[in-house]
Parts: sequence; C-alpha cells; structure tokens
Amino acid sequence: MLLVTGAYHPEISAAGVQCRIVAAALHGRAVFSVLTTAVNPALAPVDTIDDVIVRRVTVDVESRLSKAMASVRLVRQALRASGACDILHLHGFSQKNVPVSVLARLLGKPLVLTLHTAGQDEPQAIRQRGPLAYWAFTSADLVLCVSPGLGARCLEANIPQARVRLTPNGVDTDRFRPAGRDQRCALRRALGWPEPQPVVLFVGFFSRDKRPDLLFNAWRRLRDAGVRPRLVFVGAKGTGYYEIDETIAARIRREAAALQLEDEVLFIEPTHDVAQYFRAADVFVLPSIREANPLALLEAMACGLPSVATRLAGATDVLIQDGSNGRLFPADDEVALAGILREILTDEAAATLMGARARETVMAHYDVRQTAEAWLSAYHTVAPKR
Repeated sequence: MLLVTGAYHPEISAAGVQCRIVAAALHGRAVFSVLTTAVNPALAPVDTIDDVIVRRVTVDVESRLSKAMASVRLVRQALRASGACDILHLHGFSQKNVPVSVLARLLGKPLVLTLHTAGQDEPQAIRQRGPLAYWAFTSADLVLCVSPGLGARCLEANIPQARVRLTPNGVDTDRFRPAGRDQRCALRRALGWPEPQPVVLFVGFFSRDKRPDLLFNAWRRLRDAGVRPRLVFVGAKGTGYYEIDETIAARIRREAAALQLEDEVLFIEPTHDVAQYFRAADVFVLPSIREANPLALLEAMACGLPSVATRLAGATDVLIQDGSNGRLFPADDEVALAGILREILTDEAAATLMGARARETVMAHYDVRQTAEAWLSAYHTVAPKR
C-alpha cells in the first residue's frame, strides 16, 4: 500500500498520525510506504520511519509556484513508488488528489480515499474546485469517512452506498491512557505545573476554526467567577502550517500580559509527546466550529480526561453524550463554556466519572486496532483478484 498524505512524521497532522499508527498495527499483515508533502525543507527527501519508506516533496504553502511544482514532483515520486504497491490510499482532498488519481487510473491501481476534514473533504466543497477535482473524488474505488457527518454528505452527493464506509480515527490506547495519582503528580512536577492548581488544556493548530481565542475568553470569565486554573495551549501558532492565523496567539499573549496573567497562560510548541499533557491536565477543551472525527478529542478521552467540545452534528455529538462521558456547548458560546468548566473543576467526583466513561467509549469504539482492521478490510475489497 502507498499512503499519500499531506504531512507525515515528524511533521504533525491527524491524517499522518493515523497512517503511522495503523501501519504499525498492521505490521506483518500489510506492507506500507508513504508519499507526503512537507513544509520543512530540512527533512530528508527519502527516509525510513518504523520500517516504512517515506518519500517527501517539500512545498512552500504560501507560494502558488511552489505548490504547482510540488504536484509535478509528487507525480514523479508516485511513479517511482507505485511499481512496488498494489493499492494507492489517498488521505484528505487537496491539490495532490488530481495527479495521483490520474496516475492510479493510468496504472490500473485501485484507489482508496479517506475523507478527514469537515468543510474541506466534503463532496459539495470538492465540486466547487471544478470538474477535474470532482472527477478525482468520484474516481476512488472506495471512500472511507472518519465521521457520520462526512458519510452523510457523500450519500447526499449520490455516491453509491456500497462505495462509502464509516471508518473512524483510532487511538493507541496503550500510549494514551489515564495516569494514576502518583504518575500524574510526577508528570506535573516534570512539566513545572503547580500540583494544586487545575489545568485547562487545548491541543491543536491556532486557526480561526479551532477557536483557541474563544477558550481564552471563557478562561477569563472563569477566573472572574473565582475559579483560577492555568491555561495550556499545545500546538503550532506561526506561519508555515496550513490554516494558521498567527495573530491569534499574539492577541492572547498581549491580553494575558495586560492582565498580568502571562505566567498563567502557557504556550507549548507542537510535540510528539502530547500524551503527557493529556495525562497531567484536569480538563480538555475542543472549542472548534469545524471538525469531523477530532483526534485530539479522542486522545484526551482515551486518557480519561474530562473533555468539553463544541456541539457539532455528526462529529462531536457522536463521540460525546453530553453529561455522561463529556460535555458539549453551543458554538462560540463562551459563557456556556465558562459555566461548564466551572462545574467540572469544582466537582472532582463527577469529573472523574466522566473521564472514566470517556475512556470506556474510546476503548469500545476508537481503538486503533479497530481502525487497522477496517483499513485492511478496505484493501481486501478493492485489491485485484488473483
């Protein structure tokens, strides 16, 4: 299998993480290689990660010329890699999909497409890119949707039901697991977090759709109400990554400094050791207005962390049963978010039970081993009969 994705380790994306952990879960049962774009020009053009060959095409996301040239180089690399693969597996929809889909058809290779992103990977949005883009989308032999919402959009676009499968993201539940009391205390000491002070955690890109500034505003309301947790943001904040608005972090820093609270708002750069932050925090917040099957939310829930998310139909409301294994709040409602955080941070017993139920949800439905079996089933479905 040749996995084609927009980012791969050590660069961070949900799709790239899924490719890596599923390839590991299927080690010995399927052979994978990876073709990816990369924003860091220092990364090697050919690498081996976890026994998987990774080919990279560097692209400057702010340059149209660079993106156009990247498409040409991507085709060249795909040609080199395709001879040794039986199936091409595309992740997400972007400029790469048209040339890779054309190549798959010319070479007679089956094509699997995983849709990851609401508002971007939906058939209705792809159609707006033009007829060639929509042809590339419809040419996939099998479409895997990470959320029911994406699956519904495919059926609304008259994609045959037999070609659409719900295949949620998976989590390595051995790595993302709850910390015992002693482990949690040790983690907090190592991170420099005061043990008695609660911590509210955000993990994700600083984009407008992720709404980290909404969380900051709710956090300020929470402090005004007498509950004073530390706020920790983990994720990319500057240019060079897709969709990031660097003014968001700048404004949060500026306003925290004006309130003399800059020591209470921590900014952590993107990290591959994100599990330690989930395991050490008190509550996780996903304030996004656009998600499909958010991996950060699944990872938080797997760690037994009480989690709060924007209510998004066919996405977060599939993962969270409000009041049972997490909490949901209306989009952009910072007052409601602040109120929910206050409830969680002032009722330890209820928060602990909510986190335990969250862990049970992930173990039952979103363990990476289930995702791996679903991918393998898809490959067997489209593989040429011998």
